[in-house]
Amino acid sequence: MDIFPASDRSLLISFGDEISLAHHREVARLTQALVGTRGILNLHPAFTTLLIDFDPRLLYHEAVESIVRERMHQAEAAPPAQSRTVEIAVRFGGEFGPDLNDVATHAGLDPRAVIDCFCAAGYEVYFVGFSTCFPYLGGLPRDLATPRLSAPRKLVPQGSVAIAGSQAGIYPLASPGGWRLIGRTALRLFDPTAEPPPLLRMSDRVVFRPEAS
Repeated sequence: MDIFPASDRSLLISFGDEISLAHHREVARLTQALVGTRGILNLHPAFTTLLIDFDPRLLYHEAVESIVRERMHQAEAAPPAQSRTVEIAVRFGGEFGPDLNDVATHAGLDPRAVIDCFCAAGYEVYFVGFSTCFPYLGGLPRDLATPRLSAPRKLVPQGSVAIAGSQAGIYPLASPGGWRLIGRTALRLFDPTAEPPPLLRMSDRVVFRPEAS
């Protein structure tokens, strides 16, 4: 774990450069351990890092670093938190997944094999960001890793299931985006009337299953 000042009121915690499940779980463990800490204003987890914004009227860099090290030590000794598993039904290909054939070509597979491979994998929400409640999913099979589009679409439909590099994700709202669209779910990932509004949260496990069109 490396700790760096990121600004006069923020600290960056890094667990390494490689995107991996092990690094994600370190980020998730520390994030949960810091929730509700007096003086910490925001926590911004990413694949291998955690950015901590703090109130400089109450804390300073050395104090936050001390809290981080203490909480991380406590979290490592605690049993792992229980994670939820969320099943998501997806309509693949055609109008719902216009890039499925491109992913298949890049992988050297037929589209049906891409769907089977994608759904056979287990996924974990590494973090939520980019747009409202967009889940970045680890666990995409290496064979399906596909570069994002050279030019992003102006509008990606809500519920689109997509691939970008070694990541998978789901667009919770219609928005611009350059990920490869392979399917779409009718499941609502963001509901402002729910508590909490996002369906998926960090460390949730996700299982995809194909739904007949």
